[in-house]
Amino acid sequence: MAWTIGSACLSGILLEVSAHPKPGLVTARSMGAHADMDQQTFMLTSAAIAPCFHRCASIGLSLANAADAAVLPAVRAVGREYDALLLAASNGVNTQRGALFALGVTAAAAGRAQHGKAAPNATQIFAQVAAITQGLVQRELIARRDAAATAGELLHARYGARGIRGEVEAGFPTVATHGLPTLRAALDAGHGLNRALVHTLISLIAETEDTTVLWRGGPDALGFVRDRARQIRDLGGALSDDGLACIHAFDDACIARRISAGGAADLLAVTIAVHLIERGSFPVSATTGFETLAQTLHVNGDHP
Repeated sequence: MAWTIGSACLSGILLEVSAHPKPGLVTARSMGAHADMDQQTFMLTSAAIAPCFHRCASIGLSLANAADAAVLPAVRAVGREYDALLLAASNGVNTQRGALFALGVTAAAAGRAQHGKAAPNATQIFAQVAAITQGLVQRELIARRDAAATAGELLHARYGARGIRGEVEAGFPTVATHGLPTLRAALDAGHGLNRALVHTLISLIAETEDTTVLWRGGPDALGFVRDRARQIRDLGGALSDDGLACIHAFDDACIARRISAGGAADLLAVTIAVHLIERGSFPVSATTGFETLAQTLHVNGDHP
């Protein structure tokens, strides 16, 4: 089961980076708003951190009956090992440190939620995430407000942002309310996997308190990406041609502003992982055949 959970988490980071188009984010066709990373950088770091998710799932399985507070320190000890390996693989570039934390916690929670041969469901996983991270915001943001040093601490001190710590302590509410329902509705409607993932990302950007955006551009940038994502969602998101064309324009705007929705991308990876842990696979309709060229490139042919 630990291998199954770990593989689902690895699928999350691989499918997230390969999805296209994404606003300001690295894809197979674009470096997005970044000058120091591309898809191959992500492949190197994904390979470097892949064992972490299996190990975190094993921690959850082994500590299934332990106190909630015993789990996170064990997960973080393993996470620190793979954080160093990630940075070594990328020559110091931060590709997936946020995803490493979010998915490490997800893997441990899924291990804790595992009972017998039946896979844990999303509700059980999210409940375990909240349990093992209880008090995280108070300990690591509120209590450190006057001595803030890390990006997350500084953003909380300046803007009250809780970021990924707030998200996990609340049991991934953005994934539960927006990520999973959006992904599954798109898959149930028969859409291809790439389009379903891009569509889900837009829904997450519209609702996420994305500290990656906040760090790069402040509240104005966060307001911009959320407003633009909501406008695209109202057009049908990536499931409509008009929405898809606007996503390409959104990408251009984010590149010009040098912002990328890295926090929402991490939540997309979590969404994928939880879906696969619970259901095991994507439907055949999502993984067979080819999406049309207009679905993955600019519909007007500007970007071959």
